[in-house]
Amino acid sequence: MPERPEVAPLPTLLRLMAALRDPMRGCAWDVAQTFSSVAPYTLEEAYEVVDAVARGDMADMREELGDLLLQVVFHARMAEEAGAFGFDDVARTIADKLIRRHPHVFDASGALLPEGGAGPSSIAVEAQWAAIKAAERRAKGAPEGAGIDPLGGVALALPALTRAEKISQRAASYGFDWPDAAEVIGKVREETDEVAQALGQGDPGAVAEEIGDLLFSVANLARHAGVDPEAALRAGTAKFERRFRAMAARLEEAGRPLPDCDLPAMEAAWNVVKRNERGG
Repeated sequence: MPERPEVAPLPTLLRLMAALRDPMRGCAWDVAQTFSSVAPYTLEEAYEVVDAVARGDMADMREELGDLLLQVVFHARMAEEAGAFGFDDVARTIADKLIRRHPHVFDASGALLPEGGAGPSSIAVEAQWAAIKAAERRAKGAPEGAGIDPLGGVALALPALTRAEKISQRAASYGFDWPDAAEVIGKVREETDEVAQALGQGDPGAVAEEIGDLLFSVANLARHAGVDPEAALRAGTAKFERRFRAMAARLEEAGRPLPDCDLPAMEAAWNVVKRNERGG
């Protein structure tokens, strides 16, 4: 039996997506989708890529990247059907952006500069990238007579901690920032006191507002410390999960199922688990 000729994977994927969206012969579910209905899946697949990266699971990462690519292809196909743009336009746009934002690597045509190599330092490249992005935002412009939004372009759909970090970074680029992490710690303590005050007043709205201020300050602290707040929170949550399960297992082995335990018993087991983790 002759072997089938090798088919380029990306054109195959684009063809399959077009077939799935065919109103007469495609899949009813795929045909019924819209940008809005697909968007939550796009976000979910992006998180699953991040999860695979965190676990260092290369096989799973390959699969999850494919799922994420499918989301790009899906949106591009719907846009093509609407006469807006197609997948090639998406690829061309990001290629042009990469060339434009790496003037130390490519010339205007996209050819590699003869000097190549490391070029500017990482810090200089980051500053250059930010300046180019700011210029791009200005080039997009605003209605005549309106100013450019200094905090514009930070997606509302980002996780709240990530968006807080990005907004504070944008403000910092204008010089509106604390001088160092120690100053931010003072702000965190101030916000914690204000949370306590709001709790004492028994005002749920004020409590929610002050907790929001506290979380924003913590995101700023993470930025000053060079820590990704989302990654730090994921790691902290994973540590809590690990210790809670170990605590429950320890109590179960002692003949005390978790639902039958009081708080002092759980705290005692929790402290043992913490000491064991720390080798103490």
